[in-house]
Amino acid sequence: MSESYMGFEEEEFASSMNGRVLIRILKQLKPHWKWVAGFLVAVGVVSALDAFFTYLTKQVIDTAIIPGNIEALGPIALAYLVALGFLVIGVCIFIYLCGVLGHRVQYDMRRAMFDHLQELSLSYYSKTPVGWIMSRLTSDTERIADLVTWGMLDIVWATMNIVTSLVFMLLINWQLALIVFVLVPVLIRVAIWFESRILREYRETRRVNSKITGTYNENITGVRVVKALGREQRNLDEFGNLTDNYYRAAFKAAWLSALFLPVVQLISAIAIGSVIFFGGVQYEAGMLTIGGIQAFIGYITFMLWPIQDLARVFASMQHAIASAERVFSLSDAKPDVIDKPGIVDPGSIKGDIVFENVDFGYDKEKAVFSDLNLTVKAGETIALVGPTGAGKSTIVNLICRFYEPTGGRILIDGKDYTDMPMRAIQSRVGMVLQTPHLFSGNIRDNIRYGKLEATDSEVEAAAKLAGAHDFIAVLPDDYDEEVGEGGNLLSTGQKQLISLARAVLANPEVFIMDEATSSVDTLTEALIQKGMEELMRGRTSFIIAHRLSTIRRADRILVIENGGISEQGNHAELMKQRGHYYSLYTKQFRREAEKAYGLDDLVGRREKREEESIVA
Repeated sequence: MSESYMGFEEEEFASSMNGRVLIRILKQLKPHWKWVAGFLVAVGVVSALDAFFTYLTKQVIDTAIIPGNIEALGPIALAYLVALGFLVIGVCIFIYLCGVLGHRVQYDMRRAMFDHLQELSLSYYSKTPVGWIMSRLTSDTERIADLVTWGMLDIVWATMNIVTSLVFMLLINWQLALIVFVLVPVLIRVAIWFESRILREYRETRRVNSKITGTYNENITGVRVVKALGREQRNLDEFGNLTDNYYRAAFKAAWLSALFLPVVQLISAIAIGSVIFFGGVQYEAGMLTIGGIQAFIGYITFMLWPIQDLARVFASMQHAIASAERVFSLSDAKPDVIDKPGIVDPGSIKGDIVFENVDFGYDKEKAVFSDLNLTVKAGETIALVGPTGAGKSTIVNLICRFYEPTGGRILIDGKDYTDMPMRAIQSRVGMVLQTPHLFSGNIRDNIRYGKLEATDSEVEAAAKLAGAHDFIAVLPDDYDEEVGEGGNLLSTGQKQLISLARAVLANPEVFIMDEATSSVDTLTEALIQKGMEELMRGRTSFIIAHRLSTIRRADRILVIENGGISEQGNHAELMKQRGHYYSLYTKQFRREAEKAYGLDDLVGRREKREEESIVA
């Protein structure tokens, strides 16, 4: 398990029912109000018919059985059959509507969250684990959808049954109905007592479940590293701690939920006993019939069983609210980088880029750059070198406007780039990363990803320019070959060439290579270099290089260290200065030569030729 995930802290939520969260959950139904209205009508009709059946039973006892009037059974039986027909139709309607609502709500939520994720800044993904996000998009949205559909069904059904039962009891004997009314505040008090405790435990289960999901994700995607470092047992121990925490919280929540039901049943037994006793007294006084007593007992059962269902739904509601709080915390996340209102796309950019007194830091307390100044002319090729963490990737991230300066400004073609839409900038920047990402599908679709309207011939032409066509052509299905999840069916070099072809096809005004050749063999590096030269011709380009031999032809090389530019110039100028770049270059060449040939004199001869060329 990675320390980065363990270091991620979720927002702590309140320990009591959050009415605003519940209202936001119910708002998911607003676009489908017609379906909801139909559902409520159907449930109301079914609930009234259920209560009517109990009343018909009272009529059978009082008007037919006790008086011995068998002829009275005919009209009652007919009424029963008619009501039963409407009941069957009503049940079919509300179950169908409930199922449709569930799928529509879940679809809407996942679509809205996915759209929102596209708008969030890169900084959000840098600090938020993928597993946490996936848990919000899947299990939590499903739980909310269940609450606003099947949970709503149970709540409405139970509420309607309680109301109709109370109405019929009042019609039969209002004095006896008052005994039942006394139980309502008692049940409310019981619900409040259980509510906070169940909710707290369910929140804990959702918090731990997010970490479990994240752990699954990291250990599966990083399985090679886990096995290579022999981390299996350590990961099992850490995962065991998480599952133990989940078990304890889930067990306590289940125990509280289970205790809720017996309490409700005890109150039900007290109510039925009271009705039997006082109903018998009223029967002796001629104030109540035998059928009335039987109907009262039926209505109490008919009313209190739904209350037990409400107890079960109430427990589920706590779980759904705990999920909703986390879903809404994701949907409420604001992007750090946003466009100003009313700005327009300039149409195209030449590629003149200027850093004017730029300050920036990922952490407010730790600056990466302070007062950085840099001018890049359109069509110029800039190479960035320096130690890890010096800020090379930060410069290109700022150019792409993944982040914005905390001080100073960045100009593109003489205009502050915050006055341009982000899409206008990012759609005109092509980037090939050190670890390229391919999407599930075939090679053709992955190359076309940056220009969806491209024809097959354009895709093939881009692959040829990038040097990828030769290896694609020998594959069994050539451009229709599946790449696998993340491109795992291809080698790193092949993925890099496809990524480069994707950039070629997009035809960007600004091109960025972020250590794209550091993980490939010499032959593949030569192919990538050739494709890079084609792509960089005539456009502003930035190269972050691990192998310094790949940047000798750059127009300008910037040495980034200590939060600024310590050296700059072309290869020959920097070698002549014998500064940090000279040291880096000669040391790296020595290591590569010793690794390839084991010859120290080769290095000496190469260094001598370098010095002679500089003097010349």
